[in-house]
Amino acid sequence: MLNFPIKRNFSYAASIFGLLFVWQAASMVYHNYELFPSPVSVFLQLIQLFSYQNYITDVIASLKRVVAGFFLAGIMGVSLGIITGINRRLSYIVKPIIELLRPIPPIAWIPIAILLFGLGDLPAIFLVFLGAFFPIFSNTYLGVTHVDGRYIKAAYSLGATMKEIVLHVLIPSSLPSIFIGLKVGLGVGWMAVIAAEMVGAQSGLGYSIQMNRLLLDINKVVSGMVTIGVIGALLNLLLDGAGRKLIPWNRT
Repeated sequence: MLNFPIKRNFSYAASIFGLLFVWQAASMVYHNYELFPSPVSVFLQLIQLFSYQNYITDVIASLKRVVAGFFLAGIMGVSLGIITGINRRLSYIVKPIIELLRPIPPIAWIPIAILLFGLGDLPAIFLVFLGAFFPIFSNTYLGVTHVDGRYIKAAYSLGATMKEIVLHVLIPSSLPSIFIGLKVGLGVGWMAVIAAEMVGAQSGLGYSIQMNRLLLDINKVVSGMVTIGVIGALLNLLLDGAGRKLIPWNRT
């Protein structure tokens, strides 16, 4: 009998194959490869694109912006989430502000970001930060405030200081929730950087897609979309791997 990892990998492969099959069938039915390219033509286009230095430069530019914005959001979101979760009075001040700003999509901040930072890397990094910060903060705060009170009381009874309780009880207990926030934040940040690059950058995958859209080169547009999806999935896998290393007891 196949074990769970093999079954899971087989299911993943089958779902991707099914998607490609439906895509190929739809392109054959539509029968206009200029407007609806097939998976084969997109794959060949991707091989050609990655042979160009400009496309690789665009990929690297997007990754740099995502890493920078996500790193800042991770530090601030986790730190503020822990502090706010511990300090109830501070939470009364911070939470209303967070709840007011959180529903605003990152793309709505593009005009303000361009006015503040101009064109280039900074507005994109700012939008990644905004997109990633709120889910990271919210899940960190949720994790800290839902730690079993018996663990904290037990630590106090053993003479632990507040610093020791935070480092050895609150943070380890909150790690599963924190990693959920990091995964959601990374996904939102990746989408935000593409949107930002479409209107406020001179490089990146979003910029590449926008330029090819203006040239009506749908094959390259779809190739860019596939690149975005694959890189996003790989980033998610990397974060999953880090989560399994740091919290091996969590299997959800």
